[in-house]
Amino acid sequence: MLGLLKKKTKIILDTNFLLIPGELGIDIFSEIQRIMDEPYEICVLDKTLDELQAIISRSKGKEGFNAKLGFIMVKQKSLKTIKSSAHDYTDKAITGFARKNPDKTVVATQDKELKKALQKIPVRIIVLKQKKYLSLG
Repeated sequence: MLGLLKKKTKIILDTNFLLIPGELGIDIFSEIQRIMDEPYEICVLDKTLDELQAIISRSKGKEGFNAKLGFIMVKQKSLKTIKSSAHDYTDKAITGFARKNPDKTVVATQDKELKKALQKIPVRIIVLKQKKYLSLG
């Protein structure tokens, strides 16, 4: 009975993380499954979807394709979208969410400044290593 009451860890994917499959051909979802040893739910913030849409609109080349692929994956995987404050930019919204429940939040990002901010909370971070695999730190 207690197992049913435990909250799943929320893995928040940053915009740059959703570009990895297109850029490097890495299946981030199977990699997350490989490294996580607890129940989890993969999520994105509404601001992340806005950023992907902006990249798609302004970039017609490879970056635009990668953003479109990331956006399609979010929809295909039916990832939960978390609403954030209208005035927050994406990184601030991610750190705000992580601060509310640091023990049950993991952030997947390659952003150096965001990683520094998250380490102060502290919250676990998933990063890409050697452009080949994901690591949980």
